[in-house]
Amino acid sequence: MLGPVRGRKSSRERILDAAAELVRAIGSGRLTLDAVAERAGLSKGGLLYNFPSKEALLQAMVQRLVDEVAAEREALRAQAEPGRNLEARLCTAALLKLRQGKTKEVASGMLAASAENPRLLDPVREVIKATLENLKATSDDLDAALVGWLAIEGLNSLEMHDLTPFSEEEHQRVVEAVNCLLRKGIAE
Repeated sequence: MLGPVRGRKSSRERILDAAAELVRAIGSGRLTLDAVAERAGLSKGGLLYNFPSKEALLQAMVQRLVDEVAAEREALRAQAEPGRNLEARLCTAALLKLRQGKTKEVASGMLAASAENPRLLDPVREVIKATLENLKATSDDLDAALVGWLAIEGLNSLEMHDLTPFSEEEHQRVVEAVNCLLRKGIAE
């Protein structure tokens, strides 16, 4: 069986893109399958073939975000300088990409949707557990790796909830301090 034509998105990808656009524009609570189908240029039946329910669509959106962060981490690996706490540096750098552009808004929308259905975040919970295990297994300085990871998760959380008290300059200072911590470790 042949896959999609190169350069042309599958109907599944078009649906996920359309849903992400709508979540950014109107939020996940007001997202409807009819609106997603219309935005994707498909019939509702075409949408339901790929995603039989709104919950299935939201789950796929969360999984897509998880996959994007994992792909970003691997892309960063090719450019990363070897050295201390490599996995923690890759993890924090990939997480920082979440705050850029469309991804942050979709992630915020998915977080809001999880208030009604906490199971939506099950893939995220699994990634967090796996990340912790990976950091435990690979870090040259586990304390520095954990503090750095938690600091970036905290920054992202504040931003996703529109609670950050930090200016862009202060945010950057925190990121630079985390990067220094991960490269040099915690002084005893």
